[in-house]
Amino acid sequence: MAYTQADADQLRANIAKGITSAEVNGEKVTFRSLADMRATLAMIEAELAGAIGGAARVSYPRTTRGL
Repeated sequence: MAYTQADADQLRANIAKGITSAEVNGEKVTFRSLADMRATLAMIEAELAGAIGGAARVSYPRTTRGL
């Protein structure tokens, strides 16, 4: 699932309010604990950071056959 910044903001607001269940896109989501909510927020933020950063950079070593 592709997360948006709005998803992260909403989850952060729910954590601040102490709300453990909410309706997101017509689906009811219930978290077991605050730790579960924080783990989900970290996952969303990591995905967003990866999406913002773009593709991973690949580099190849350069070698010579000697003198």
